[in-house]
Amino acid sequence: MTAIASHPKPSALSELEPADLARQFAAWGFKASHAARVLRAYYAGGDPAGVHGLPRELATRLRAVYGNGATTTAVRQVAADGTTKLLLRLGDGRTVESVLMPDFRADRAAGCLSSQVGCAMGCDFCATTKTGFERNLTAGEIVEQFVALRREALATGRKLQTVVFMGMGEPMLNLEAVLAAVRRIAENDLGALGWRQITVSTVGIIPGMDALTDAGLNVHLAVSLHAPDDATRAQLLPMGRRFPIAEILAAADRFQASRGRPVTIQYCLLAGVNDTPEHARMLAEVLAGRRMHVNLLRYNPTGLSLRGINYAASSDETAEAFAGVLRSHKVVAHFRRSRGPDIDAACGQLKSKQREASQL
Repeated sequence: MTAIASHPKPSALSELEPADLARQFAAWGFKASHAARVLRAYYAGGDPAGVHGLPRELATRLRAVYGNGATTTAVRQVAADGTTKLLLRLGDGRTVESVLMPDFRADRAAGCLSSQVGCAMGCDFCATTKTGFERNLTAGEIVEQFVALRREALATGRKLQTVVFMGMGEPMLNLEAVLAAVRRIAENDLGALGWRQITVSTVGIIPGMDALTDAGLNVHLAVSLHAPDDATRAQLLPMGRRFPIAEILAAADRFQASRGRPVTIQYCLLAGVNDTPEHARMLAEVLAGRRMHVNLLRYNPTGLSLRGINYAASSDETAEAFAGVLRSHKVVAHFRRSRGPDIDAACGQLKSKQREASQL
């Protein structure tokens, strides 16, 4: 982290470590001990300058220097089921998506964070692919998504209980910033969410998976597999040509052995593409002997793909049959509830739609 002395006017509290803000306060002539309380208030979704007992002069300086933050809300959509999608505008004018999803419990919610502006993975059924890759997010820009979603949750009487890095971008290709953000979100003196409340996903970037394992953080790992064989996967995820399924699962095994908790396998069911009973049997075969959970996703259509394919969601009957085959082979499989069908809920969909509108 760059020291305050080298970077005298950071644009947001989200970019600072506690020691950085403490040094800044001391340089301004105030007690360094105020920094911890200010940052806790910020991460809690409150007004950091409104902390009880904060000197008025310090509160004024705090608002002047850090009040604007690194993001603003460009678009806010709320679905009938309560799902809230934010399109946040960054300091350079680019935009990134974050999603708040209500839990079955009325007092809880889950958040979905992005790690990059756009994505370079080229997954053919994903809307983010259409916008291409623009840049990595900083740790602070990731944190600001978390704080924005925590505030959204509080406004509806809910607690942000868990977060997943399953938004725009590939977390393993921006792992340094992702890990820095995870630490700030999880640690008790800042976000206090807890390590086990965080899931980091990947399409199977093996060096990143091993680096996450080596980091030793008590987070969860999710692998977006979406096919049981390399040929089908390469059609859907171009990165499949670089990292074979067997090697990806071996990296997942290493993470699981290190952390002691099951890896989640993400599998989006696409009609006529990867949803047959044979696909299910093949998936059960590659997962045989592994204590991993399969999270079956219902596809949210996003229009023509880059390859000109109009993917469709599997029927309920087909999806249930697929799950049934997995369970008959003793594979733990469950469906992730579809969210926000009446808004631009698919990953990258809102950003893509806004981009298209601006070009008209």
